[in-house]
Amino acid sequence: MARDSYFSRKKEAAPLESAFNDLLKAYRLEGKFREKSLVHDWPELVGKTIADRTSSVFVRDKKLFVKLSSGPIKKELMMNKSKVLAMIDEKYGVGVIEDLICT
Repeated sequence: MARDSYFSRKKEAAPLESAFNDLLKAYRLEGKFREKSLVHDWPELVGKTIADRTSSVFVRDKKLFVKLSSGPIKKELMMNKSKVLAMIDEKYGVGVIEDLICT
């Protein structure tokens, strides 16, 4: 019986996710939700080395601002800017972030 309840809960998750996405679209919050998800997921996206040297991450006007405490890491991130932007496009959708600014 426990197995049946597990599967029924799993089936319910898909309609709930769909309803949540519909709600975000209806209130035009999709972009903001993706921006907040990106800021939250920054350590996962770039890895521990960069995340440990990141003091702040925020989005303004479709630009991702990243403040780093290491000059070499900042230089490395800027050299790989197009790769980072491509990863963001793939995971969060094209157009959520248009530029990466490292300070």
